[in-house]
Amino acid sequence: MGGLTEARGGAPVSVVIAARNAGEHIASCVASVAGWAAEVIVVENDSTDDTVLLASAEGAKVFSHPFHTIGQQRNVAIERSLHDWILVVDADERCTPALAAEVTAIVAGEAAHDAWRVPRRNFFLGREIRHGGWERDRPVRLFRRHLRYDERPVHEHVVTAAPPAALDAPLLHYTYDSLDQYFAKLDRYSRWWAEQNHAKGRRASPFAILLRPPARFFTMYVVRLGFLDGAHGLVLAVLAAVSVAAKYARLWGLEVGGGRSGPTDSAGGESVP
Repeated sequence: MGGLTEARGGAPVSVVIAARNAGEHIASCVASVAGWAAEVIVVENDSTDDTVLLASAEGAKVFSHPFHTIGQQRNVAIERSLHDWILVVDADERCTPALAAEVTAIVAGEAAHDAWRVPRRNFFLGREIRHGGWERDRPVRLFRRHLRYDERPVHEHVVTAAPPAALDAPLLHYTYDSLDQYFAKLDRYSRWWAEQNHAKGRRASPFAILLRPPARFFTMYVVRLGFLDGAHGLVLAVLAAVSVAAKYARLWGLEVGGGRSGPTDSAGGESVP
């Protein structure tokens, strides 16, 4: 694995990528930032494929760390970074040339903000999704090194003292290559969400289980124009309703003594809307 002490030329940015068994995406992901960023750090956990080899071959510095939450994985990598600016990218994302140029310009000047939102163009089963709420996806991904993620199991975010600014250029986000991937992530995230909210004292009423899933479908498919994405939009709205049902059913299950399952050791980024 690559060392973590030497920087190279390029924009003074440390790119942080958390990954596990990301062999299908990691080389293209690292290549999209390695040509212009001074440092690329990949933190992985227990990969059994060629993630480490492929990331290292593209010039990334790779190290392993036990997985607890995705926020913690990113924080550990940030602590090892050498530069004042951090750009977080997921293994299934690609940095566009326009985004590289915009980030380079920001870090080269006197930035008025410590954190910046980055729009994501989200793709589902090979098609870009332009409606249903996915077009509003703008997580904080560029920020100064002193900032950190919170370490909650789901919906992690960068903790900032002031509202972040927004970039114009996007990341390309290739969310799911198959429905199997979607359901595997749904299983993890619905469990983590239920455990997180149960610990906060939140409870699931029968009305929530009954009404929230169809409300989510209607909002995504009708109000936010998901139907304009054709069959992909319909399937996504149905899956979003299923996801809501799974979260509240699991929360209810914890209330009635359904037990608790700990987080898996799989790294992943923010969920899309």
